[in-house]
Amino acid sequence: MYLTIVLFERLGLLLIIAFVLTRSPGFRSLLYREFSFKMAVIHACVFGLFGIAGTLTGVVIGSDFTVVQAFVWDVRDNQMVVSSSLVAIVIAGLLGGPIVGLGAGIITGTHLFFLGGIGFLANSLVNPLTGIMAGFTARFFSQERVISPIKALFIGIFPPILLMHLLLIFDSQDREMIGMINTIGLPVVLSNSIAIAIFTAMIAIVMREQENEAAFATKQALTIAEEALPFLKEDSFQKKAEGIAGLLYARLKLAAVTVTNEKEVMAHKGIGSDHHKKGNQLTTKLSHRAVETQGMLVAYSQSEIQCSNKNCPLEAVIIIPILEASKTIGLIKLYFLKAQHIRPVELMLAEGLGQLIENQLKTIKAERIELHTRDAELSSLQAQINPHFLFNTLHMIAALFRKDPEKARHITVQLAHFMRFNLKLVSTHLVPLTKEAEHVKAYIAIIQTRFTSRLQIKFTQPEGISHLLIPPSSIQPLVENSVGHGLEHVTEGGRIEVTMERKGDRMKISVRDNGRGFSEEILSQVGNVVLTENQHGGTGLYNVNQRLINLLGEEARLHVRNLPVSGSEVYFTIPYKER
Repeated sequence: MYLTIVLFERLGLLLIIAFVLTRSPGFRSLLYREFSFKMAVIHACVFGLFGIAGTLTGVVIGSDFTVVQAFVWDVRDNQMVVSSSLVAIVIAGLLGGPIVGLGAGIITGTHLFFLGGIGFLANSLVNPLTGIMAGFTARFFSQERVISPIKALFIGIFPPILLMHLLLIFDSQDREMIGMINTIGLPVVLSNSIAIAIFTAMIAIVMREQENEAAFATKQALTIAEEALPFLKEDSFQKKAEGIAGLLYARLKLAAVTVTNEKEVMAHKGIGSDHHKKGNQLTTKLSHRAVETQGMLVAYSQSEIQCSNKNCPLEAVIIIPILEASKTIGLIKLYFLKAQHIRPVELMLAEGLGQLIENQLKTIKAERIELHTRDAELSSLQAQINPHFLFNTLHMIAALFRKDPEKARHITVQLAHFMRFNLKLVSTHLVPLTKEAEHVKAYIAIIQTRFTSRLQIKFTQPEGISHLLIPPSSIQPLVENSVGHGLEHVTEGGRIEVTMERKGDRMKISVRDNGRGFSEEILSQVGNVVLTENQHGGTGLYNVNQRLINLLGEEARLHVRNLPVSGSEVYFTIPYKER
């Protein structure tokens, strides 16, 4: 019982060392199994030294089974070392695999060999053997990030039992060895297995801490990148810089933030604004290296920063390059008052922020290219207005001047309105619905005059639609389609109805006729593909559908159906918003 208490006291010291070890930067590579030969050697040495610490914090038992409580600096021939070195070796094997476990075991075993004493050979061999076995045992739990403390508790029972067997094997003729094993057996098994379980629990806590830090850094970087989007969309780099600097300074609560282009400071927020000024040239080697290497750089001292002001209070900085099209277009500098303020979470945040801003700039550039392409396509589509309509109308006006000059003047005015609207199509994406209605009315006035004897067109327009926006020339081609194709073979009694009515949060705009309708073969294709002129609609409906989808979204696409008795209906909806 007394030996058990002493071993647990010494394990307290060992666990303090273990806690410090889990906070070391290189420990993360073990937790995430980021192995390399160099790191395996380093970890083997670290855990080997940890094992030696377990030996030094152990106890010495004399031949009369008395416990010597002094730290283990030397061992006499009639004394035995009882240590916790196996704790370090088991953890080395479980985390690092057989190579790290064997390496740590050899280092610890060599130290025990030279200490000597009773059972020194068994003590020396059990450490490398334990390292190998723990390493191979870990492979059964390779899917687990960290072995649970309960599993580690059971695994920790076997190395001390192996030690007892080796002591009996190498000293089988010594009767006092049996008494020695009876004395140390249970205390060693209990202390080692519980210490291993506690150590694995500590590792699990470290993992959760790192994951929480990474999650926080990721969430913060995503939030900042989203909030920075309006600034990144600015055409002026000066406005970009001022917006980003202000956002980062407010969000991250840093000592200072500087944003530069590839040559000079564009914006600075925070401490040091008396000498970190807009327009200052980039003169430091660190800044030029960040521009050239396109990688994040960190400076932990004023000598590395090389600020021109000797009294500058800013002691550390993280420099994030702003990349666009594989070129450095600027730098973001996050300044700190002390080097200790740069923690791993700040580094993760800075790295993630740089990548997100780069992706945002790529997305913005792609959107602009797509917008320019869309504009070009729309301009091309809008330019495809049938020139025959203009020629036919001019001929009609010429004829009217002889028969009805007043009517000719009216139609001339309507044609002027119609053509003026068409000239604005290329430069305008959306127009008020009232303007579109005027355009349709001008077209209807012209068409009604041409086909007075066989065609009547009814136009219904509600009040309060001036604030609604619609792609220009979206309704007129639908009316033209009904006139030119739906009523092509109708000699009298032709009717077309153009109606606008609110449907919930949408405005429905439809054009109906009592003509021949669409053939079943092409009904599903109308508006979705370019049909030939003799297939009822040509490119007109397709062009309208493309404008609606590109400018108002998929919900605004054309819908085409044949009516039960005769004729067809073509309709679409646009968003209805209150003033």
